[in-house]
Amino acid sequence: MGGRGLPRGNVNAMQEILNAIEAEAGPEEFADLTLPESYRAAVVRAEDVEMFEGVDSADKDPRESLHVQEVARPELAPDEVYLAVMASSVNFNSVWTSIFEPLPSFLFLNRLGRESAWGARHDLPYHIIGSDASGVVLEVGSAVRNWKPGDRVVVHCNHVDDQDPTAHNDSMLAKNQRIWGFETNFGGLADLSVVKANQLMPKPAHLTWEEAAVNALVAATSYRMLVGEHGARMKQGDSVLVWGATGGLGGYAVQLVLNGGGTPVGVVSSPEKAQLLNDIGVEHVIDRKAEGYRFWSDEHTQDESEWRRFGKDIRGLIGDDPDIVFEHPGRSTMGASVFVAKRGGTVVTCAATSGYMIEYDNRHLWMKLKSIISSHFANYQEASEMNRLIDRGDIQPILSASFDLEQIGDAALQVHRNQHEGKLGILCLAPEKGMGITDPEKRARIGEDKITAFQRYDEAVG
Repeated sequence: MGGRGLPRGNVNAMQEILNAIEAEAGPEEFADLTLPESYRAAVVRAEDVEMFEGVDSADKDPRESLHVQEVARPELAPDEVYLAVMASSVNFNSVWTSIFEPLPSFLFLNRLGRESAWGARHDLPYHIIGSDASGVVLEVGSAVRNWKPGDRVVVHCNHVDDQDPTAHNDSMLAKNQRIWGFETNFGGLADLSVVKANQLMPKPAHLTWEEAAVNALVAATSYRMLVGEHGARMKQGDSVLVWGATGGLGGYAVQLVLNGGGTPVGVVSSPEKAQLLNDIGVEHVIDRKAEGYRFWSDEHTQDESEWRRFGKDIRGLIGDDPDIVFEHPGRSTMGASVFVAKRGGTVVTCAATSGYMIEYDNRHLWMKLKSIISSHFANYQEASEMNRLIDRGDIQPILSASFDLEQIGDAALQVHRNQHEGKLGILCLAPEKGMGITDPEKRARIGEDKITAFQRYDEAVG
């Protein structure tokens, strides 16, 4: 249970919280609970920032920098809630934080600490990480209107001050927009968390805690990139090339394309991953390793002939160039992405897991009237719309495996080395997998095989 390593009083308090959750207690019962003064959390420490000095990024080991320790419960601001975190997940930003790249996250916390008295709480010698969570509201601040103790929720990671005029229209353009648990403290990889009320969304009742926890960040990111008015604005009939189509972003992207009446072309790196895509309805798949593409002939030179071969293979599958390229690897693929996009087509990009310094041949962009659109997470409306699709069963979670919070270093290492598919869930207060379903009839209607496709894949190849 989630109280391991805590003082006895806190262990008892955590157990009472867990008992109330499992009993599906009402708001009054939750309001009567005594919250612990401290709790278990996954952190990086400011004293360790220099520990990987001189080590190549690929060789940095999150198991050395991530610690699970007891932390003090912070004071609650009027627009926040205390959340009992049942489950969370590992995102690439957790990896970046753990290896202190591209910047130590303590710089973000220091900047937030200078903004206000409430912001000062975040500037600590430890950083509680994690940008996803599913759980139960325990207590609400005085300004919170739409949520109450006992509500089962998931959390999106757009942390923004709605008193800033730049936060309106599109909050992702706000001057002080941050990613919760990456650019703020008190993230979701913990037994408790502090969350702004405008980060909360209803938990889909047919999902387990860990299935519900893995969606918000990557699913909403994919939604904004493809569907939202700020992204590629995919329409029915569009063909979409999706890099890393069984990964965290790509696994949702291919589903959104299918659900929206488009044709996905998924790029993967093994026959097993290709079969997984086939199993979830993706007909057109390219195994990049089997094809042996070498987009870079050396560290500094790209090979246009390989772009052309890649484009020919795509046309062999769908008869045309893709209308949209869903781009996130960055340096290793951007040149090819710009080349293969249709004349007048769109490359939509976020992140750059293979490198941030991007090179492409601009002639293939401007002379063929293509566009590159940048994208970053999602605003509240986009996140809510994506959560609704998941709640309806139109989009399925891509949870592949789950770890205990104490194993956060091992899970982060897998993500760092790209040894996983889909998303890795982290059990926090949830004592075991499979808990949290409150609408089994709905789950049966949607179909167990659909919901657990990525989990069954992991078991098959594991």
